[in-house]
Amino acid sequence: MLVHELARQGAPDDVAIIDHDRRFTYREFDEAVTNCRDRLHAAGIKMGDRVGIFSRNSAEYVFAYFGIASLGAIAVPINFQLSNREIAFIIKDAGIKFLMTNEPLNLVDAMAQLRCDIKVRQIDIRTCGRKKEGLPPAPPLPGTFDEHHPCVIIYTSGTTGTPKGAVLSHRNLTYNAWQMEWMGCKPEHTVLCVLPMYHCFGWTCSVLYSFYKGATVVILDQFTPKETIATIRNEKVTDLYIVPSICSLLTKLASPEDMKTVRLVVSGGTTLPMKIQTDFTNKFGVSICEGYGLSESSPVVTMNPPGKAKTGSIGPVVPGIRWRIVDGNGDDVPRGETGEFVIKGDNVMLGYWNLPEATHEALRGGWLHTGDVARIDSDGYIYIIDRLKDMIISMGENIYPREVEELVYQFPGIAEAAVIGIEDKLRGQAGACFYSLHEGASINIRELKKFLQANLALFKIPREFHELPHLPRTATGKIAKRAILKEFMEQKALGKAK
Repeated sequence: MLVHELARQGAPDDVAIIDHDRRFTYREFDEAVTNCRDRLHAAGIKMGDRVGIFSRNSAEYVFAYFGIASLGAIAVPINFQLSNREIAFIIKDAGIKFLMTNEPLNLVDAMAQLRCDIKVRQIDIRTCGRKKEGLPPAPPLPGTFDEHHPCVIIYTSGTTGTPKGAVLSHRNLTYNAWQMEWMGCKPEHTVLCVLPMYHCFGWTCSVLYSFYKGATVVILDQFTPKETIATIRNEKVTDLYIVPSICSLLTKLASPEDMKTVRLVVSGGTTLPMKIQTDFTNKFGVSICEGYGLSESSPVVTMNPPGKAKTGSIGPVVPGIRWRIVDGNGDDVPRGETGEFVIKGDNVMLGYWNLPEATHEALRGGWLHTGDVARIDSDGYIYIIDRLKDMIISMGENIYPREVEELVYQFPGIAEAAVIGIEDKLRGQAGACFYSLHEGASINIRELKKFLQANLALFKIPREFHELPHLPRTATGKIAKRAILKEFMEQKALGKAK
């Protein structure tokens, strides 16, 4: 199946999309995609062209993406929070000649700084689904075009600071939608899309899977607690795909009455602290199914099945994925022990755009190396211990920040926590704990240390503790550890200078 064919999965008169006060049936959805296809073809877009999408969530975002895919072109979703310099980098790297956006972007200076002379034509995304009289219909795709052709390039933030473009095929995306089968979505269900559509988690789970099952997608262009809660209540939302920070705010601000129609809550994007999970379930009577994935796998790899979720686990691998947990030599570790989680399946990317060496490294041996340390229990449920790159090595001992963070979250008054490795002359590395507090709360650091000492080996206790008003987060809800560390190092340098 090709991605744009999902517009025809639902019954023609069933509602496919709700965008504030607008409603589109599946018939109208399919017509809007055709209108967009004709417009883009008339603009000169052809098979293989890379087309940027720079926009907040909207029905038009969906029409644009599907219209691009229907021409055999390649969509390149761009984070609308990026600076002009970062946008220009993606344009240059992907060779984007067309950019769909709400408002024109002035990229002249940013493009000049990168010595990029690509002439980018900007197209108003707000008009893309409307029929334009007099346009000839775009020709059909050639018979040689199949589901293994590229559909999208997802730019990952990367740990080195230079984003890499993960190339996903039509097959990758539609297969991943099928792999979510045990989440039980049906045509009568209503799914909230509040996570940004440029991110793989929100796009595949909230949008593609919902259309695959012929359900209704309710679109919000951003998360604001009041509007989100009102939308869940008024539109009788049944399925939520959200990140831990949203879970926490819903627990704090929504009533059980607001959430009474919700049958499924899936958390992803970043680790779900047990405290947030427990508080949410206790208030609303709905278990959170934590999942796991990465852009390179379209993204879903594991999911806790509804009614069978294990707290602290990311669930079993979804159907159609082979997995291993390996040591540094690439050998399988004994069951129950930790190692790197590696996978293969039809949802795994074709590779990184124009980066053969990085592709070879990520897919070495035919397996996608996730970079995550994991273990598996006797029931086949996976537990992520930490990122390989986040692991702190202190005096030769491995410290996994997530283990420490889970305990810090349990201490009364703590709202957010991040444990980050910092340089230590004696130990090589040590942990620094950055945290924020619930409104009106205060804590005693000595008591926090005593609490940690009672539950952890001494070498795992952070060397330093730093309170922040709030911890910066990425658009997908992850605590931005690199931003915290950068600010910390800058402040430390200023302190030394003084």
